[in-house]
Amino acid sequence: MEPWYERSFQEDYLLVYKHRDASGAAKEVQTMSGWLNLKKGARVLDLCCGAGRHSLVLADLGFSVTGVDLSETLLNEARSNDRLRRVRWLQGDMRRVPDDGPYDAVFNLFTSFGYFEDDEQNMQVLNEVGRLLTHGGRFAIDVLNPSYVEKNLVPHSVRQDGMVRIDERREIKGNEVVKTIRIIQPGQQERIYREQVKLYELRDFRSMLAKSGLILDNVLGDYEGEAYHEATSPRMIMIGTKKAGVSA
Repeated sequence: MEPWYERSFQEDYLLVYKHRDASGAAKEVQTMSGWLNLKKGARVLDLCCGAGRHSLVLADLGFSVTGVDLSETLLNEARSNDRLRRVRWLQGDMRRVPDDGPYDAVFNLFTSFGYFEDDEQNMQVLNEVGRLLTHGGRFAIDVLNPSYVEKNLVPHSVRQDGMVRIDERREIKGNEVVKTIRIIQPGQQERIYREQVKLYELRDFRSMLAKSGLILDNVLGDYEGEAYHEATSPRMIMIGTKKAGVSA
């Protein structure tokens, strides 16, 4: 059976998430790159770059950027927006990145972690971050805060984009948040997609990061830089460093 992420990250994904604009990405990336204290010209990897919103901002900030994503559809969109060809775009799986780096920083943003039901496969993503980073290299991993999601999940929402109706239903099943997206368009067959992300607590991340040779330096709860609070923070933004002398 085709994994959900291979089916979902295609043309309709660009329609469903087109409200995620470049200005929002610019603010997020500028803030996070400041937290990592990166120097101009630093080699940066945007792991699971999608259509490249964050990668292009990183390039604007003067970094040497590589964007990696599994979806050729989203990468083609990224390439079309990269008119000056400032970013190196690579098609690949985040569990086995087709590159050896090394990078001064790795970004994994917009809840691009926890796609796999098997914990070992999610762990492999962190191992890749460790493998690709230079000794002392920095990382930023931005995911949902499980406690906040459980308390604030919107079970059902509907929005209209021209003649297209986007119906989204959300639920928590065990330790996963699951979204079912229905796209209704006049004269066309209804299209249904499923997204599911495993929700890891901070204590789980601490353990997994340590096993990958990564040190967690700080945890923030939103893009404004507020400290992380388990009960109230909407995000769990983890900032850290690869241990010196560790080879993942």
